Amino acid sequence: MNTNSPFSEAFVSLTEPHAAWGAEQLETFNAFLPTGPWTADLEQRRYRQSGRDLRISILGSYDESDGTWLWGWANPGFRELPAVEAAEAVRQFGHAHGVREFTEEVLDLSACARPRMAVETLAFGAMGILRAAGYIGVQASPSTRLYMVPDDPQVPWATPDPVTLPRMLVAGAGVHGSSAHAVVTGYCDHHELARRHGPGRISTDLPGGTTAEISFDDAGRIGSVEIGALDGQKPR
Repeated sequence: MNTNSPFSEAFVSLTEPHAAWGAEQLETFNAFLPTGPWTADLEQRRYRQSGRDLRISILGSYDESDGTWLWGWANPGFRELPAVEAAEAVRQFGHAHGVREFTEEVLDLSACARPRMAVETLAFGAMGILRAAGYIGVQASPSTRLYMVPDDPQVPWATPDPVTLPRMLVAGAGVHGSSAHAVVTGYCDHHELARRHGPGRISTDLPGGTTAEISFDDAGRIGSVEIGALDGQKPR
């Protein structure tokens, strides 16, 4: 467990398995959504960025002036809107699993070494437990950032890619640095990939006729990710 983490053990253990899949899916989402000017109609659940319209749901907002996060379900301006359903689902998950970060109306992140990174990690964790297709963070006012998740079938879903897989697993393991094993098994579970466990390693078959073998070092970190053909050819 990373003792410098601003998050509870419950938050880390329940969101970490989604981290590598989340990194992969977020990259796919960001490639789909063009950068540029944006507008949002929260009552209609519509978000537009550079001419692309998306149906969205609200997570919450971050006040940069005092370093606090306010969940959408606790915001008087949002709580009656249908668009707050994602935040409400996160709250219900938090109550069911004892995750205080998801159930406290306001989170004070001002004491974090990097408050903005903590906010992104919080939104990323919510994206994972919701199995949302991404998340959006925009500057809604000079001191406030608004966070949303897409709820729209036009957003593409990522598929396992043997070229990018090593990078995604390492990126996911680096989010909290608690359990690389949980990150790898969580990635396989998201994509419904069968896992074969051995001493210090996990193997799985990827779509397209390749296999991935992930080994862990003595400290439990990802030591290597070897991609090879299913016919037993030397991994590349």
